[in-house]
Amino acid sequence: MRFSLALSTLALVAGSLAANCNGHAELCNRRYSNITFAGAHNSPFVGIGPSDNQFTSPTDQLKQGIRFLQAQTQEKDGEPEMCHTSCILEDAGTLQSYLSEIKSWVDANPNEVITLLITNPDAIDINKYGDAFKSTGLATYVFTPDGQLGLNDWPTLAEMISSGTRVVVFMDYNMDTSKVPYILDEFGYWFETPFSPTKDNFIQCNIDRPAGAKADGRMFLANHNLNIEILPDILIPDPLQAAKTNSIASITSQTNICVKNYGRNPNVVLLDFVSRGDTIKVQNQLNGL
Repeated sequence: MRFSLALSTLALVAGSLAANCNGHAELCNRRYSNITFAGAHNSPFVGIGPSDNQFTSPTDQLKQGIRFLQAQTQEKDGEPEMCHTSCILEDAGTLQSYLSEIKSWVDANPNEVITLLITNPDAIDINKYGDAFKSTGLATYVFTPDGQLGLNDWPTLAEMISSGTRVVVFMDYNMDTSKVPYILDEFGYWFETPFSPTKDNFIQCNIDRPAGAKADGRMFLANHNLNIEILPDILIPDPLQAAKTNSIASITSQTNICVKNYGRNPNVVLLDFVSRGDTIKVQNQLNGL
């Protein structure tokens, strides 16, 4: 009797876990490429300084419901470091430390699929990124496609959770999938609207990167992080407007243009200061939840 009861309890727990994907049963049978994620722009740069883009830590961003984390790296002593433009300007620690924090959260949340978008402007050896994923254990969760995937080739969230491959990793430039096959070419899969927008080019949904790209067959990222130009070509985030910028009205004013242009919502709306405004409400709304 006790054995039967234990089996029944396990079955109920397993059924409950399987019923939700990223917090919603409705997302389980949706392909990864058919979901809109609110994204944290420069997720590790936390504080109130002019180079900070978030008020809360990556762990707290994930707890809030963010499932797409973007981060910059720069070369420091030959290794990738979480730096914003320059390690003198902003240094949030090692890549290993950043990935370890994420690994701890992923361990504790088995029904969640997350995405990392890492920049590599200094062309650091991709194997050093692979070493960081391996040393932290996050490599055990990464998603590695068999080949180039079209929009309809991506697995569902339920399939990714079931297989344990629920961390998707992209890099903007200087990746090499022949060496580290799970760090995917961002611009092989995505296009982006103009980044670092100011009030003069904020609400639009034009293709900016990669140059000459067409929307067909690609996921896309809408940059919705408002900046202030304090000097010519010197921009800083605008925290005072964060609640308004991250409101349903502001975000949907851009995503409505995206729908008009491309017939679909963006896959990511990338935001500064995700702890302000309607970040998760609008994520749910855009996913029809």
